[in-house]
Amino acid sequence: MGFWPDDAIFIPWDVWIVSWIVAGLWSARTVKRPNRSNELLYRSLTTAGFVLVLAPMLKRVSGHLEIVNWPGVLGHRFWIPPLALGWTMVGAATASFLFAWWARIYLGRLWSGAITRKEGHVVVDKGPYGIVRHPIYTGILGAAIATAVVAGSLHVILGAVCLIVGYWLKARLEERFLRGELGADAYDSYRRRVPMLVPFAPV
Repeated sequence: MGFWPDDAIFIPWDVWIVSWIVAGLWSARTVKRPNRSNELLYRSLTTAGFVLVLAPMLKRVSGHLEIVNWPGVLGHRFWIPPLALGWTMVGAATASFLFAWWARIYLGRLWSGAITRKEGHVVVDKGPYGIVRHPIYTGILGAAIATAVVAGSLHVILGAVCLIVGYWLKARLEERFLRGELGADAYDSYRRRVPMLVPFAPV
């Protein structure tokens, strides 16, 4: 069986997931976090998004190099992209995760998978954080959109939409929390200069 973008698009996901879990050990002590009940909606959406987007990867890991055909309408595939576009999207997903990793390294021990204030927390506004306020989310969403383009399946498209909405909600909640914790003046100044998720978008 040949090796196609359908298969290759999940390699960047494999690498990112494993490396991200390992890197989770490198984090400063958490000082404060918002009420967990406020996080329920975005956590539900992002969890559903990852399941829907990565379902094909689960079948690939079990030994079948093909897109999962979900039962019913969710399994419908709207398109098969041209080969050149498919490989371009594989490159885009890889670049997206590299962007997320650049942000993860730049943030250092201030990183957390949840919304928190870490010990020694400050407003980081340089490097990838001078391009967008949430570059890790931007990287994940870029990879999800690239995967949806390659897969063309309804469940992957819906998964990408869930991730977009979920991370947008998380970003808004995170900004309200950090604005209160780090100071309104400092954070508002940052927000006026740098877009939230889309590079070069109007602020």
